[in-house]
Amino acid sequence: MSFGEPNNPYGPPPQQPPAAPGYGHPQQPPAPGHGVPQAPPYQQQAYPQQAYPQYPGGDPYFQGGHHPGGPVQMPRPTRVAQVLLGVIALAHLIIAGSYLWVLSRWDEEMLEAGVTGDPDVERYADLGKGVVVFMTGLATVFAILGIVLLLQYAKGGNAVRVCSIVYGSFAIVTGIFMLSAWGLGLILIAVSILVIVFCAKRESAGWFRRPRH
Repeated sequence: MSFGEPNNPYGPPPQQPPAAPGYGHPQQPPAPGHGVPQAPPYQQQAYPQQAYPQYPGGDPYFQGGHHPGGPVQMPRPTRVAQVLLGVIALAHLIIAGSYLWVLSRWDEEMLEAGVTGDPDVERYADLGKGVVVFMTGLATVFAILGIVLLLQYAKGGNAVRVCSIVYGSFAIVTGIFMLSAWGLGLILIAVSILVIVFCAKRESAGWFRRPRH
């Protein structure tokens, strides 16, 4: 029995011929990078930052437009109100001076008018003199209050603004009583109204309500 026979069942199995090229699933060549090629990293597009617009219109009384902490310099309406307060205080000083001049000549005028010697007439004369003394003291107090208020404008709070409005209202009453005094009453009324208007403005309210460190 020969092992060389092809039909011999005891012989070695026949060798399989090598697979032909292209037989089976073709092998894919490895891609560069050992794996699925990665896409280039996403570069986020840089958007230019837009500057926020300034407060509409830009408030001239606030440095740098809108200022959340309040104005850093006294606004113009507030400054005008402060100056006008000085005018009202000066007017009351003039009124107090005029009353003092009247008091200095009171007795002499009463003597020339023949009032001295009549008890009833003297009583009315003394009453009139007391009214003049009261008006002199009142005008002096109003002048002092006006000076105190205008000195508080740089560092005072909202109470200064409210007191200025009240002060202007009382000054209007003084102007009404002084209408016959060479136009001084009309000037006093006009200036007092302007003080009330300027103190009531938004800029003045912001100035007196600003935070203080």
